[in-house]
Amino acid sequence: MLRVGYFQFRPVFGAVEKNRATVLAALARARADLIVLPELPFTGYAFKNRLELSELAEDPRRSPTLNALTELCRARSLYVATGFAERHGKRLYNSAFLVGPRGVVQHYRKLHLFFREKLYFDEGNLPLGVSSVRGAKVGLMVCFDYMFPEVARRLALLGADLLAHPSNLVTHYGQGVMATRALENGVFAITANRIGEDRRPGGKVRFTGMSQIVDPRGELIAKAAGGKPALTIVRIEPTVARDKYFTPMNHLLHDRRPAFYQSR
Repeated sequence: MLRVGYFQFRPVFGAVEKNRATVLAALARARADLIVLPELPFTGYAFKNRLELSELAEDPRRSPTLNALTELCRARSLYVATGFAERHGKRLYNSAFLVGPRGVVQHYRKLHLFFREKLYFDEGNLPLGVSSVRGAKVGLMVCFDYMFPEVARRLALLGADLLAHPSNLVTHYGQGVMATRALENGVFAITANRIGEDRRPGGKVRFTGMSQIVDPRGELIAKAAGGKPALTIVRIEPTVARDKYFTPMNHLLHDRRPAFYQSR
């Protein structure tokens, strides 16, 4: 059995140290194997321009945030999947990291940028991958990646038992679509969304909350409210995700017909 969960909260835009302290305090006594945080939980989301993002983003090679999460994971024997505003030279990525007691385990850069993200983030350029967390295979995806079924399918083909999905969802579609992604790939999925809103020069962005954990049949195991902070931890059996038979005669991966999926 694996103890997994999400932490849903309201980051304060631009207050990296304050948001980091909020996360560390919330998880200080958490008894879990894996906890998923939202997308961009330390910086906030609605940047006015690329310069502002650059000033708030961190280089993961010398990041106070990733160092603090590593210390937390070491102290709590925990893994954390988190969104992260990444600065790499002159490039800026909407990234996610899987952090454990020994540091960064997996690094992913969001492939599918949503709306105004295209004005200040660079497109992700790292391959999708999975990493082991106490015997379970975990794959990272970020928010709007949910609209592209190829992401979840690729992670399933790589052996993912669980999709860790840091998000800043602004519609109510994402939660339902992630239940479908779990069902069609026979995997668990944890969507950690944020709450509240960012009021910025470019306008107001409101987030829907309703973080959730879904099982390989697309059924809800846990779901948070739309507007309240929540730290939720449940027990799952990750090996359930390795049975890909939808019926005794239908296998979700083996029954695929890739030769007919090619563009013409």
